[in-house]
Amino acid sequence: MKNLYVLLSLLLSGCVGLPDGIQPVEDFSLQRYLGTWHEIARLDHSFERGLTRVTAEYSLNEDGSVKVINRGYDAVKGQWKTAEGKARFVQSPDLGYLQVSFFGPFYGSYVVVALDQSAYQYALVCGPNRNYLWLLARQGDLDAATRTMLLERARDLGFAVEKLIFVSAL
Repeated sequence: MKNLYVLLSLLLSGCVGLPDGIQPVEDFSLQRYLGTWHEIARLDHSFERGLTRVTAEYSLNEDGSVKVINRGYDAVKGQWKTAEGKARFVQSPDLGYLQVSFFGPFYGSYVVVALDQSAYQYALVCGPNRNYLWLLARQGDLDAATRTMLLERARDLGFAVEKLIFVSAL
């Protein structure tokens, strides 16, 4: 498990910038964002490779930072993998632009680029560049229209949506 933390941190360390042309969502509410999100799709990375039933749980730490618990099932090994980290805002708390760390002082960007502002039921999140993209939802799936809208948004922003891995929630 420690290797997962180290690898994740090395991949994201020092990478708290915004990709060119990407703007985080405004009028972001951390209180509404907290809770469990299910990974619907992602661009492939070694730290999540082969995982299904992936969730991210966000809650508040006593110091005001965000506790992050990422969890996914590795069917080949027959076990759950968990990584715990913390996040904090890069600029203002009403901007969906955070930095997250899973290992020591190394942080990576967590940029909310699309969000269901009315109900906080889906989000499109990227990292410090266009190699990192996650499609998240409160439930284990999204309706076809919402999924299509988010994929089009990601494509318009220059992400390689044809390389997305759609994750099994079961």
